[in-house]
Amino acid sequence: MLLCASLFASAQSKVELLLWDGNPADTSAIKTEAIRANDYTRDPAITMYLPQKPNGKAVIMCPGGAYGWLAMGHEGHDMAQWFNNQGIAYAVLKYRLPQGHHEIPLTDAEQAIRIVRDNAEKWNIDPAKVGIMGASAGGHLASTLATHYSSPATRPDFQILFYPVITMDPAYTHGGSRENLLGKNPSEQLQNEFSNEMRVTPDTPKAFIMLSSDDNAVPVANGLNYYMALLKNNVRAALHAYPEGGHGWGYGDGFLYKRQWTGELEKWLREEI
Repeated sequence: MLLCASLFASAQSKVELLLWDGNPADTSAIKTEAIRANDYTRDPAITMYLPQKPNGKAVIMCPGGAYGWLAMGHEGHDMAQWFNNQGIAYAVLKYRLPQGHHEIPLTDAEQAIRIVRDNAEKWNIDPAKVGIMGASAGGHLASTLATHYSSPATRPDFQILFYPVITMDPAYTHGGSRENLLGKNPSEQLQNEFSNEMRVTPDTPKAFIMLSSDDNAVPVANGLNYYMALLKNNVRAALHAYPEGGHGWGYGDGFLYKRQWTGELEKWLREEI
């Protein structure tokens, strides 16, 4: 496995790892010309930010972008210092874009959590305190891992979702995310398989969900219905709905309720994990 490491001068170290040795899993499903043309489809990787004073917890972030690009800044690297200041190891996942091949992002997310757990001792991480986080379509990927994990080794211990896409039901999904993940005319079976509110079980990991009531890009019913499905299955869940802010605020300072969500998430991570 290719490893490049660089140290920040102060309280934080940064480690970059490719997800796969050689060719990524399922690469054959994506056309070669599309791989060449789209940097987000090549070289899936994680960037791990390690705190100076670790508390054993780790979060893997899946940036949004409608499964068509990745918002690696405000929904990715920009949050690293905030998590590290709490003693939490933080990884940003550069996952491959599906181009209608639905299995590819989940394959990368599972590999990312394997890598974090495989390196848990080296990185001072408790392998039983590794969570998945995602924003928008990245929230769909995070909730997909939480509801579709293939083994205990890839089951996240908790999930954090920013204004997530959850369903593939055309009545209230995000159309671009649906088409990029499933293609133009997916079968009803495939649509239901990736409508994650339908996949919740009592073994689904606990969740922290946040959204804006005026989100006109991803209907709030996505997050609300997932929250209700978690409660129905007796899964511990917190839901925070802010009166305004629209969609895609991430760690941006322009979001009016940034102080509220960061405080509430910090408290949840401290008390629940």
